[in-house]
Amino acid sequence: MVTRLTGGILRAVLVMLLIATPSLLLQAGGSGTPEIVALIALGAGLFTAVEYTSLSPSLVEFRDAPPFNRIRFATIALSVFLLSLLARDGTEPSTFTALVAALAAPLGHALDIPYSPVRLVMLTLPDGTPAALADQVRSGAALSYLLSLGSLASFAALLRFRGWPMRSGNFNVWINLPTFDPTSGPDVIWRLRRDGQFNLVLGFLLPFVVPALLSIGVPLLGPLDLSNPHTMIWMLTGWAFLPASLLMRGVALQRVADMIGAQRERASAREAGLMPA
Repeated sequence: MVTRLTGGILRAVLVMLLIATPSLLLQAGGSGTPEIVALIALGAGLFTAVEYTSLSPSLVEFRDAPPFNRIRFATIALSVFLLSLLARDGTEPSTFTALVAALAAPLGHALDIPYSPVRLVMLTLPDGTPAALADQVRSGAALSYLLSLGSLASFAALLRFRGWPMRSGNFNVWINLPTFDPTSGPDVIWRLRRDGQFNLVLGFLLPFVVPALLSIGVPLLGPLDLSNPHTMIWMLTGWAFLPASLLMRGVALQRVADMIGAQRERASAREAGLMPA
């Protein structure tokens, strides 16, 4: 109980620090920005503490199957931190921010190719966007997209070399998939594979679909203002992180379905061995 409580509080603090990072590294975006950020951070921290200190979570998936959520958190935290430094370089440059910008700029040009997700993000910028802002968005999009690919590579290595999730202990479907009810609907393996395939397809398409939807919505909602560094940081982070998270979830659900199928086969084999000839 003490370990669970300590871990939940530590995770809550890390989540609050993550949300506050852009405000800590950048100037306030408006008169009410610090208060809004503090309110969101407190709410997210409270939710995290409740989910990780309770006996069973209500929404957080794979809570007891590390390091699935640790990879996702590290990815989004690193993305927010580096994008905040990139944005800070435009207003308060330093040696560290200049280093991040110098490394991200060639990466942005390398990934800004026709039909690439980075190019589609650039096409959402309105006409007349300052060159400095366009370069910053290009570098930020490439940086966040590369980090999302890194998270997928890390998860693939986890599956290949550590046999996730069974190496971390017994996998409890009720605890690790709180929104999935194994007792309702068709066969549980079929449903897990269906949901996994849906997540894989959606995760693959989102980096291309989101910029297109933003471009279509310009006549109704107006152009997206990425000149606000806070908006740029969270938009680019979400654009890159959400598809990667869906791809990881899709692969994880497929792995859980395979595990359940293997357990059924072993159980059937044992029953067949006990049956009289």
